[in-house]
Amino acid sequence: MYAYLDPAVRALLGTVRGTGRDAPASRQVFVNRNLRMDKVEVVGFDMDYTLAIYQLLHLEEVAFEMTAARLVERRGWPERLRELRYLPDFVIRGLVVDKLTGNLFKMDRHNHVGRAYHGLTPVPRDERYRLYRDERVALSSPRFAWIDTLFALPEGSLFAQVIQMLETPGDPLDYEKLFIDIRESMDLIHADGTLKARVKADLPHFILRDPELGPALHKLRSSGKRLFLLTNSHLDYTEAVMHHVLDGVLPEYPSWRNFFDAVITGSAKPGFFSSQSPFVELDAAGAAVAGEVHSLERGHTYSGGNRSDLERLLGVGGDRVLYVGDHIYGDILRSKKSSQWRTCLVIEELEREIDWLDQHRAALEEVAGLEDLRLRFDDEASGHRAALNSVERRIDRLPADDPSRPPLEAERQRMKRELDSLRAALRDANGRIQALQGEVEIGYNRYWGLTFKEGSENSRISEQIEDYACVYTSRASNFVFYSPMQYFRVLRQAMPHELSALRLAPWGEDHAAPAAGDRPSKATR
Repeated sequence: MYAYLDPAVRALLGTVRGTGRDAPASRQVFVNRNLRMDKVEVVGFDMDYTLAIYQLLHLEEVAFEMTAARLVERRGWPERLRELRYLPDFVIRGLVVDKLTGNLFKMDRHNHVGRAYHGLTPVPRDERYRLYRDERVALSSPRFAWIDTLFALPEGSLFAQVIQMLETPGDPLDYEKLFIDIRESMDLIHADGTLKARVKADLPHFILRDPELGPALHKLRSSGKRLFLLTNSHLDYTEAVMHHVLDGVLPEYPSWRNFFDAVITGSAKPGFFSSQSPFVELDAAGAAVAGEVHSLERGHTYSGGNRSDLERLLGVGGDRVLYVGDHIYGDILRSKKSSQWRTCLVIEELEREIDWLDQHRAALEEVAGLEDLRLRFDDEASGHRAALNSVERRIDRLPADDPSRPPLEAERQRMKRELDSLRAALRDANGRIQALQGEVEIGYNRYWGLTFKEGSENSRISEQIEDYACVYTSRASNFVFYSPMQYFRVLRQAMPHELSALRLAPWGEDHAAPAAGDRPSKATR
């Protein structure tokens, strides 16, 4: 495909590492909007679930059990709730809690509800259609709560499991009260330090030490970029976690603080991006230092603040700032709506899902070919139905003894047989597609399927990622695979009308069904 290139230029391709092409698929950076890293002067990072990669199952189990205990001890729920054990497979990012009906459901990018559970029981299709087909699901409504962070997974599981345990036929629970009690109890175990104290007591059990994180940060710094840490966590917890994650990784950085030009804790995101709260300097014990903050100094720690003052103190703003975080709303959406900052969303689940899809590449390629074949069957069947209707109308207009009737009757029978054959082939293709999709989706998660798909459409959370993240990746350390001057380019996206010009010629003996890579879509970004 590079035959037109000058041989000397062609020989250069693939000769330099650090282009990202040598990274495993699950560790690459994916692009929704062009991002020129050579134009980025400052890179900011969230901490939890971004620089600090949690051992999710360990953390979620503890959060689940603590929250269940709080429901019993402080909210008056039955003692039996202590018996519940966390079901990690039952919740994924991107689910929606319906506080009116007590359901959990998953939507595609058009807000079509494809799957729903009440407790741990699937909602029948007719009931799901009745509840969610006649009116659009508005996530902004107080009726709904979106599980868009890893932090929220235990509360979704606890909501469903309490309903499954306590609800009896004809005696529904107060679903809104249950959800509010769960959310407030979970918020409290974070806010009062209960959960964080447990994590700090055994950091290796709860937080991974990513060996590539330090080199990735060093690579950015070495190119002349300044780095800052912006976290909602307070100083004592930040100090413990960052010490575990970064201290001693590289000899040039004896302390984790040496990686950053500014450290801001207790930032109160998402309010940070639009508030006018002042920065407050903190001493080593976390107490406020008197006086107005006129500059952000390396080795010092600050609390609170706001985006406008941060840009002023750094002397850089707008699209020269890249912010890396895991929270679609708190880190990405709010920074995007309040500023011109560029954004990178960290999505930990990508690694597992990409690896799973790679293992099932043959099945996915067969589905892609079958979907194109199904389109052809549909087209041919529609043409046959129209032609058959035309022949039948002609027969109906003829007298019974008209000599032209027999050949038309024969034509009608032939066309009916052909139409039946096409319909049978279409049923076979649909059955095979359904079986292959079931193998891939249910094998990945028996309740919800793939995180980033709902049926043949992108899931709602995928749409949010595309809308608000300039780039996204599975770990902040994945920047180690790329040049600090990388130009992250969006692949050209084809609209449906453009695909007609890209399709292969009609199939025959010399033509094969197009593979997945021949069908440009949002997924190719």
